[in-house]
Amino acid sequence: MTRTPRTSQPGVLRRHWLQGVAAMGLAGRTWAQGTEPSAKKTDGERPHVVAQVADLSPDQQDVSRDFLVGSRTAWQEINARGGVHGRPVQHLTLETDGTPASLQAVWQTAHKQSACIALSGCVGNAAASGLIALQAKAAPDSPLPIVAPWLHDTTAVASATGPADSVFDIFAGQEAQITHAIKNLATMGVQTVGVTYASPGVQRQSQAMVAHAAKAMSLKVQTIPLPAASAKPGAGHRVEQTIILFIGGTPELFSFLDQLTVPQGRQCYVVALADVNLQVLAQMGPTAAKASVIVTQAVPMVNASLPVVRSYRDALARLYDEPPSPLGLAGYIAARYTAEVMAGISGPITRAGMLAALQKRAALNIGGYTVSYQGRQRAGAYVTQAMLTTAGRIIG
Repeated sequence: MTRTPRTSQPGVLRRHWLQGVAAMGLAGRTWAQGTEPSAKKTDGERPHVVAQVADLSPDQQDVSRDFLVGSRTAWQEINARGGVHGRPVQHLTLETDGTPASLQAVWQTAHKQSACIALSGCVGNAAASGLIALQAKAAPDSPLPIVAPWLHDTTAVASATGPADSVFDIFAGQEAQITHAIKNLATMGVQTVGVTYASPGVQRQSQAMVAHAAKAMSLKVQTIPLPAASAKPGAGHRVEQTIILFIGGTPELFSFLDQLTVPQGRQCYVVALADVNLQVLAQMGPTAAKASVIVTQAVPMVNASLPVVRSYRDALARLYDEPPSPLGLAGYIAARYTAEVMAGISGPITRAGMLAALQKRAALNIGGYTVSYQGRQRAGAYVTQAMLTTAGRIIG
């Protein structure tokens, strides 16, 4: 599948990507991969069922699409090698449109399937956060583990105890990404950072994290509002800050850059987080010529030599006409981590057994991507970054 053609309209970009999702068979209420209906099989032949909730609403589809392709790639590769403990894994995709009612419906669908042992790689952030809230409120007798969600705010995970200890995040949240990116630029003597949020909803979700990260580095924050939708290109923002933190997705970042005006002779860095696809941004147009764009990633570089990255690139090339992407690699790692935990269970792989295995929080090395914990908190947050220079070249 080829990438989206150039356009300066975020809504058009999202429609193209949603069409791509539908064409790949990802759209729809549910989608099951690689197995026959389990009712036709004996207990020893039935597949393990792992569900993945994906938010394909307009605000999240650009993130969910790549993440889902990465997860599908991993599960197909795992099943081609014999599955887990000699049984295939049925990868069940549950789509939500972003509304609370839709999210509750898919959560209930997963819980009602007794063969479903985990929710793995739920994406994007709004869906993952909503699922965690539903689980905490319901407090089911048999919690469904939420494994490797694409979650921006990970603080709530560490505070859960008892039966609520059913969320196991493996990716760096936004605060860790912000700290990593800005710390590398703070040596320039910058004391104030501008911040722009893609929408009021994104601002509500992320404002506290941004403030906490900035305070930890003794930086002041100035909020830069998005330009009005009716603003003409080039008539938006004249910024004075050297560092601007952008919280949002690729289409919104493109629109923001399109409206950005940087005083002549001034150096400007726009720092975006892992929801942004730098490769797509580079294809959309030359607006980055106004500023260098730095994007953080919660996974290794897609051109790295780590075994998990090579495996992802090789499997993706065999199965899909898709270029590698950081979000795709994250989806791939989420599925691989889930499968590794399953493989470590002795005896039948059940929902309760999966939860117990995850609660041990044993350190795992997924082809060079290490997941480890100190108590119930992650021992480290893996963050890398890449830059789109003003000349249009991607470094990293």
